[in-house]
Amino acid sequence: MSKSLFWLSDEAWSAMEPHRPRGKAGKPRVDDRRVISGILHVLKTGCRWRDVPAAYGPPTTIYNRYNRWSQRRIWQRIFEKMAAAGPVPDELSIDSSHVKAHR
Repeated sequence: MSKSLFWLSDEAWSAMEPHRPRGKAGKPRVDDRRVISGILHVLKTGCRWRDVPAAYGPPTTIYNRYNRWSQRRIWQRIFEKMAAAGPVPDELSIDSSHVKAHR
């Protein structure tokens, strides 16, 4: 695996893994850790979905997973469950320097 790509750490995966959806009928999902790492890579770098590195899998799979889970509010539930599991920090900061501005 390339060092320039983003991969979920073992610690991050073990924290997130119990909150993934399970048992949905249909075609078996491909490697969740690889696809979710690809989704996070796109969100971190701002690249287009179709330009996601091949190591994460097909761009269509990565985009479809992100889109379907967004529509079903799965990302929101994962965030809420993981945020509730830890202590509340004294300070929080949001860095918006990656947000693109248009005229």
